[in-house]
Amino acid sequence: MQSLIGTGVALVTPFKKDFSVDIEALQRIVNFSIDGGVEYLVVMGTTAENATLTAEEKELVIKTVIDVNKGRLPLVLGVGGNNTMQIVEELKTRDFSAFEAILSVSPYYNKPTQEGIYQHFKAIAEASPIPVILYNVPGRTASNMLPSTVVRLANDFKNVVAIKEAAGDMAQAMQIIKNAPKDFLVISGDDMLALPIVLAGGAGVISVIGQGFPKEFSEMIRLGLNKKAADAFKTHYFLSDSIDMIFEQGNPAGIKQIFQALGIAENTVRLPLVSVDDSLATRLNEFVKNSIK
Repeated sequence: MQSLIGTGVALVTPFKKDFSVDIEALQRIVNFSIDGGVEYLVVMGTTAENATLTAEEKELVIKTVIDVNKGRLPLVLGVGGNNTMQIVEELKTRDFSAFEAILSVSPYYNKPTQEGIYQHFKAIAEASPIPVILYNVPGRTASNMLPSTVVRLANDFKNVVAIKEAAGDMAQAMQIIKNAPKDFLVISGDDMLALPIVLAGGAGVISVIGQGFPKEFSEMIRLGLNKKAADAFKTHYFLSDSIDMIFEQGNPAGIKQIFQALGIAENTVRLPLVSVDDSLATRLNEFVKNSIK
């Protein structure tokens, strides 16, 4: 799928100081990302703090992004969880007409076997009216979807078109690139490994830092896709400190501090997450200040 090559960004849900959803800030973030040159937007990923949003708030965020985007970029919707039948029911009842694909995380907490992971995504693939991007993030799910399971799913279901690979394991990503069908996309779910994965044959990234520095990050990925490694690594090393910092005290606390420094949104997160401490906030603010040309 050509529309999923390049930089996608996992949008935050901005909150006001009273913890209500800040629609105006969300509109600014969407436009900032689009104007910066990213290729697509991901709605309701982990970075959106969807675990702490009500059903009504989720629908408000989804509608806002669709309305602001106005069809300018492809949209991907996060539809995942650890209750397979509940996800299948959503896939059968939701209107996906505004979306290019779904992003579905491997089941967390339950700790299924590889066969359980396969059967979970088999049910999703059979129910989904649009293409499916698998999402492997062992640091959050407590189980690793092995390359053999990914390749099996990619071979068995034509609508399983990609994986967001966030195991932090370069060798694992390369194994999927090597063994998956030719048109299957391996998308980095790790900002620090995004460029190396692209240079190894990956299709791009679903990024957190990319919404804070959309112009620089998306251009870096395009350079990587065009095999201009030396130029791409200049940007990678320029941004690397900020990537480390935004995850130092949890996601999306770090990227929200970047948005506050940019004057786009508050740095408010909902419990059990807390905002970054003063020391990290100062360092992030300095990075932003020194990055603005």
